[in-house]
Amino acid sequence: MDVVEVLVRELFEAAIRQHVSDIYIGRHGDMVWIQLRQVNTVSLWREISPTIGEQVLTYLKFQANMAVSERRRPQVGALDWQMGSQTVECRLSAVGDYAGSETLVIRLIFDRTTTVSHYLRPEQSAELKRLVQRRGLFLFAGPTGSGKTTTMYRLARQLNVAAVVLSIEDPVEIREDLFTQLQVNPAAGMTYSALIKVALRQRPDVLILGEIRDAETASAAINAALSGHLVLSTVHARSAGGTIARLLALGVTGEQLQQVLTAACYQRLIPMVNDEIGVLMDILSEQQLFAGTTVMTEGWRQALGRAEKVGQISAETTKKFWHG
Repeated sequence: MDVVEVLVRELFEAAIRQHVSDIYIGRHGDMVWIQLRQVNTVSLWREISPTIGEQVLTYLKFQANMAVSERRRPQVGALDWQMGSQTVECRLSAVGDYAGSETLVIRLIFDRTTTVSHYLRPEQSAELKRLVQRRGLFLFAGPTGSGKTTTMYRLARQLNVAAVVLSIEDPVEIREDLFTQLQVNPAAGMTYSALIKVALRQRPDVLILGEIRDAETASAAINAALSGHLVLSTVHARSAGGTIARLLALGVTGEQLQQVLTAACYQRLIPMVNDEIGVLMDILSEQQLFAGTTVMTEGWRQALGRAEKVGQISAETTKKFWHG
C-alpha cells in the first residue's frame, strides 16, 4: 500500500470515528489542507504538500468514477467506504478555481435513523409522531447537515409497517430497502416534478421529497398533499414560520397552504458538552403556523436555556443558536 492509499485510509478512519459530515481538501497558500466538519465546526486534520494533494485527489476521483484529467469543470461522484462492518456512503464534489487549483468536498452519509437521538426537548419526538398521523404537507427547514432527511426517514419508518413509502431525492442520502427510492436525473428527464407525477401513480401512503426548490416542485407537492398523501419535504427557510413565506414566494397560495400544511419544523444539531449531538426543533402547527412569525419561538430559547442550566450545553452554544 503506497503513501497515498495509507493517507486516504487514515483520513476516512478518522472521519468515520468522529462522525464527520464533510471532508474538505483544497489549496491554502503553499500547502493543501484537509479539513473535517463536525456539526458547525471545521477543523484542520492535516497539511500535505501540493504534490501529495494532487495524488490524493486523483486517487479519490478515480475511486468515485470521476474524470481524473478534468480539473476545472464541476464534477460529482460517489463511493462507499468500508471500515470493519460499517459502510459509509460518500458523495464527492470537485471544482477548480481561476488559478487551476482543485477543491474536493466529500459528504459522509451515516444512517442515523436507527439510532436514538438526544432530544433537548424530549416531548418533541412524540409530537412529531402525532402530527404525521394527520397527513397533509409537513415541512422541514434548517441548514445543510442539520439532520432533516434523517428525521423524515425516521418518521416514515415509525408509521404502520404496511405503509408504502416512496422518496424522491437529489441524491438519495439514506438507503432504505423498505422504501421505493427515486433519484433525480435532469439529463434523463427525471426532474423532481416529473418523478412526483410518476410517484403518485404508485399510490404511496407517504411521499418524501428531498427538497422543494422551485415553483413546479412546490405545486406538485401541494397537489400530492391535497390528494390525501402524507408529504414530507424540506425547504430553504431560516425558521419554521419562514417556510410559509418561502412557499408563497414559489407561487403557492395562502388558501392552498391553509388546506394542506400540517406542520413546519426548523431543526438544528446542537453540540453538547459530553461530545454527543443533541437535536432541537422549533415545531409550528395549527394556529401557530399562520401567526405570521418568522423568528424562533420562545420555546426554542427556553430549551436552550434549560440545557445550559443543567450543564448539557455551554453558554457559547446557547448564544450561537439563540436565533436559530
